[in-house]
Amino acid sequence: MISETAYFTALYIWMGLAVVTFPVLLKITVPYGRHTTNTWGPTISNKLGWFIMELPAVAIFSWFFFTGPVEKTIPLYIFYGTFTLHYLNRMIIFPLRMKGKRKHMPLAIVGLAIFFNIFNGFFNGYWFGYLTPGYDNSWLLEPKFIAGAVLLLTGMLINVSSDQKLLSLRKGEHTGYYIPYGGMFKYVSSPNLFGEILEWLGWAMMSWCLPSFSFALWTMANLLPRALDHHRWYRKRFPDYPKERKAVIPFIL
Repeated sequence: MISETAYFTALYIWMGLAVVTFPVLLKITVPYGRHTTNTWGPTISNKLGWFIMELPAVAIFSWFFFTGPVEKTIPLYIFYGTFTLHYLNRMIIFPLRMKGKRKHMPLAIVGLAIFFNIFNGFFNGYWFGYLTPGYDNSWLLEPKFIAGAVLLLTGMLINVSSDQKLLSLRKGEHTGYYIPYGGMFKYVSSPNLFGEILEWLGWAMMSWCLPSFSFALWTMANLLPRALDHHRWYRKRFPDYPKERKAVIPFIL
């Protein structure tokens, strides 16, 4: 068993790496999805890539969550269920709904995602399985749990509905890119990413612990630059792109 001192020392280093990663990603456009290029080496099918890179998140988190001695309560099962639900969607459902069989992503991106998911799954799974002092069922009535649950569910709804709008643009033989309209696309270019940020901020509020906040920190460090890249891409590709749209945070950014 890892000592709390060693665990939190590693966690602080992990969070520091997120802070360093943020400005790097502001300078580098990560080449997958609409930004895919051949400059990052060999590629793999998008669908297979999503499955492979998200699998460690569920596997590692589940292993430490269930093998640890911490008594499992309803709040803990809710934390576990919402975490795994998101990743099962990303790992299985989302890839199966994607259009474009020929689309690929660099293996390097898959490797980086696996690296993140191993450590993120460990830090959160180990906390909930081994180190947490416990969450009894009265935690369900805590204001921070209730507020976090509302934020998480709101983010999940925005994320999934926005993904659906993007996928619906590619019905039939249409596999190119188009300007999305409706829903939160009225306000931002990447409401799916905005929704995911809300999800993990909500999850962090629900559980109110440092490892879950580290996940929210990493989510913002990764997705805010990604959304800015998407916004610039839309404006460059479509001369008639709505000028009033922000990149990711309505009315702000």
